[in-house]
Amino acid sequence: MDDDEEFTYALKTVLRDLRAQCSVQPDIRKEDDDEFRGVMLYAPDGSGQGVYAEPDGRPAMLLAHVADQVQEWAVEALWGQGEPAVWPQCPTHPDTHPLAATVEQVEEGDAVWVCPSTGDTAARIGALPVSEAGEGVSGRALRRGRGGRKRSRRGR
Repeated sequence: MDDDEEFTYALKTVLRDLRAQCSVQPDIRKEDDDEFRGVMLYAPDGSGQGVYAEPDGRPAMLLAHVADQVQEWAVEALWGQGEPAVWPQCPTHPDTHPLAATVEQVEEGDAVWVCPSTGDTAARIGALPVSEAGEGVSGRALRRGRGGRKRSRRGR
């Protein structure tokens, strides 16, 4: 895989977790800039953040780096929507702190989400279970539009 393919794979993997557990979803745009090798994630309020690759030959490190950047975007986007600014939720300490992206030195290094308080691994990056906040379940995401705003029945 070349650097662009590795970045694309890492981004898709992290976005899978974002869809699974975050009520706010980004508008993803590829910027036409030879200097910037990445994408921009835009929140419903129009704010954006770049996500880029820093390939060093270790796919797990790239995956953790991309996860960290997407997490920064998600926390800001959730806060901007007036929701708890915690993503992904720590299953042991909900609404307290988000999980942290890191590389576990097992099996040549797996990129994982860990509890920053205990160091316990919650899931591999890309394998978070679908929560009530994520798409695909009958929770907040289905009662609200993709941008996190409540849908109105008026005018239909």
